[in-house]
Amino acid sequence: MDPRHLVLAAGGPQTSALQTPAPWTGGDPVSAPHTRRLTTAQALVSFLSRQYTERDGRRQRLISATWGIFGHGNVAGIGQALVESGRAMPYLQGRNEQAMVHAAVGYARQCGRLSAHAVTTSIGPGATNLVTGAALATINHLPVLLLPGDTFATRPADPVLQQLEVPAAGDISVNDCLRPVSRYFDRITRPEALIPAALQAMRTLADPAETGAVTLALPQDVQAQAHDWPEEFFAERIWYVRRPAPDPYELDRAVRAVRSARRPLIVAGGGVHHSAAQETLAAFAAATRIPVASTQAGKGSLRHDHPADVGGIGHTGTATADELARTADLVIGIGTRYSDFTTASATLFPNPAVRFLNLNITGFDAHKLGALPLVADARTAIEALTAALAARNHRVDPSYETEYTDAKENWEQRVTAAFTADDPHTRPTQAQVLGLLDALVTEDDILINAAGSLPGDLHKLWRARSPHQYHVEYGYSCMGYEIPAAIGVQLAAPGRPVWALVGDGTYLMNPTEIVTAVQQELPVKLVILQNHGYASIGGLSETVGGERFGTAYRHRAADGSFTGPPLPVDLAANAGSLGMRVLRAKTVRDLREALAEARAADRPTCVYVETETADTVSGPPPAQAWWDVPVAETATRPSAVKAREEYDRHVADRRHHL
Repeated sequence: MDPRHLVLAAGGPQTSALQTPAPWTGGDPVSAPHTRRLTTAQALVSFLSRQYTERDGRRQRLISATWGIFGHGNVAGIGQALVESGRAMPYLQGRNEQAMVHAAVGYARQCGRLSAHAVTTSIGPGATNLVTGAALATINHLPVLLLPGDTFATRPADPVLQQLEVPAAGDISVNDCLRPVSRYFDRITRPEALIPAALQAMRTLADPAETGAVTLALPQDVQAQAHDWPEEFFAERIWYVRRPAPDPYELDRAVRAVRSARRPLIVAGGGVHHSAAQETLAAFAAATRIPVASTQAGKGSLRHDHPADVGGIGHTGTATADELARTADLVIGIGTRYSDFTTASATLFPNPAVRFLNLNITGFDAHKLGALPLVADARTAIEALTAALAARNHRVDPSYETEYTDAKENWEQRVTAAFTADDPHTRPTQAQVLGLLDALVTEDDILINAAGSLPGDLHKLWRARSPHQYHVEYGYSCMGYEIPAAIGVQLAAPGRPVWALVGDGTYLMNPTEIVTAVQQELPVKLVILQNHGYASIGGLSETVGGERFGTAYRHRAADGSFTGPPLPVDLAANAGSLGMRVLRAKTVRDLREALAEARAADRPTCVYVETETADTVSGPPPAQAWWDVPVAETATRPSAVKAREEYDRHVADRRHHL
């Protein structure tokens, strides 16, 4: 195994002891009494190797490794600095710049946002390939440090290869595309400007309210320029991740709101995981008996078998959670930003008396939906609420508890029916694939998904057994996230089974990091579900009058439509050609055996299965709440006319919560 992988694994979130990097002086050791002469790139890498986070008494590297693809914009700068750094800054080789960011994001999420990766690229397309990954990181509030190369600051030759020329402005480069998707952005046009910029970058990455993508654009000439750096710049720094407590006045209002509610409902979002508040939430729910629904990012906040867990909420939620939402008089949002999937496009909370109480570390999210805000760390706020309500022995009416527990039991029967395959010799449905996984995994397994029809099925059906098991990226729902994210998660959680679940559409978007998994000897498990097209968008297209146009992977028919035979694309062979071991499954029985074999494998392994999509085969329950995708207001085709009538009916139910 690559020794650098061993260093990275040792510094991961499952290690209790701090791994102190080997010291690196680099270059001319001392040029003045308290300075060190290094290039800008060398100084940055040395600085990053000495940054740590600490929360609840536990310390770890803030930037534990750097991903990189090199070109003329970074090979002689950051590339050379990484070579000199040796083991102080582990290097990871990627195949696609966007995928490197996805891997870094997967790592950061698995680390609870306390440790992150950097990503370095050349100028031009290498830099612009970062934009999608940066947007994903920022939307999901997950830290990643982006170090794109930039054009010459001194402009000795203008333009240089891959430079974007803007006639009206000489100080713009393609890296400016990263400004709106970064929580912090700076361009380092002189070596000494690195010092304040690097400190601001670390502050942002470690700030639980501000974190996301951070970009330091590095002109290629400045990267290689030497400077006398103060030794203090390279001193070990600890960035304490704070847990702000709630304001007493806001807490008092929150307690009164909970006590006066007859049908309260908790909506657990990703902030529960980021704050490591899962056990605190479980204790709060056990004490008050308030039911807990979860967003995609919040699923797994409670184990599926916790009495108060009622499953996913919103368009892809359970009938139990969505019916509770329709009658709730108090919705307690914890660490959620209330996306339209969660609120069913503002139609899910119709009770005229409904009020919102939002526990969130950011004031921006805490005030949404006209809520009473409780701006604080999720765990700290829940602890305060628990203590205040316990003093009054507060809990919901037993009849309300009986209502939702009975409804949950009924829903579980529907889940079991969707998971069950009566004939082991038939081709499995997508839900039955999940059922076979459900029967196989333990609380150690981690499932990763992001796009297509799988997120909906997982949100409705999956039985989460541990806080980190359910890893669905749905803030950006980015196709191509799953495979690189699995690599990042596996780096953060060595020894745990990590599954990347992808449909054929997602696989074709971004399979290249399979090579990275093979190179790093990471035993990720890839499950490819072949259904010959964009199943999720195909279904959506049909409901909004689009007639599944452009969603099938098929040959053209005589009339020009894509309704011919399926394309003869062999994704299993493709995965095998990239170095994976491939197991093909044709039936339910085959799949059960293949999944078990993959789970036990110590090398990257792919399970390939063609799923049954015929209408005669029972699948998961349909959507339990609406989602607003506007339908053509004028149309001649009957499907679109009918879809518009249905759309107008749902729009009438939408309301603003003020």
